[in-house]
Amino acid sequence: MSVDPRPPANSFAGELLLTLACEGRFVLDAARADQAIAELESTLSTVRARLRILRIWRHAPPQRVDEIPDELALDVVEAIFADQLAPGRLELAAAEIPKYIEALRRARLVPPEADRLTSRWGPRP
Repeated sequence: MSVDPRPPANSFAGELLLTLACEGRFVLDAARADQAIAELESTLSTVRARLRILRIWRHAPPQRVDEIPDELALDVVEAIFADQLAPGRLELAAAEIPKYIEALRRARLVPPEADRLTSRWGPRP
């Protein structure tokens, strides 16, 4: 039996994670969740920056990479390369990563002491 090495068409699971977190079946301690959220927010920022670069590049008059300023050239090359390797994946990631972030926020376990503070003095800011 051979295994197809290609990933499924949509290997993201944002909706699934969000559903599991809402049901309380996906939980993480607060520190791990916060770290994962920070890393995903950084990744999302990079994905959005690459998408902006691609939009600008596609609508600009034809040009060569060596004609753009050096400080932008690497960003342009990386964005184009990522899109050529996996067409459409940046757009999909931009749509899915926010679901992961929201799922992690909902899955975040608050320590019992903080929970007591919340119930005694109302919600934390």
